[in-house]
Amino acid sequence: MKSILSDWKMLVLACLTLGLAPFFPEPHIYGKIKWILGGGNGMTAMDWFDVLLHGTPWALLLVSLVKMAGEKLSKRVVL
Repeated sequence: MKSILSDWKMLVLACLTLGLAPFFPEPHIYGKIKWILGGGNGMTAMDWFDVLLHGTPWALLLVSLVKMAGEKLSKRVVL
């Protein structure tokens, strides 16, 4: 059985759908990140849950890419 981290195509699809939805007027995660960087004043538990929900695909994709890069780098290094 494949690990979710090894299936980068599915992670990209999740980022483009769940990670960015709703798309208009701006991607939801982008608006939440701007809000957090602006101090996060007035954010409720639901807003933090939204960040977790929409940010998870992006975090998994980042971990997957770092893992793949590490595996390729370790194959190149000969000790």
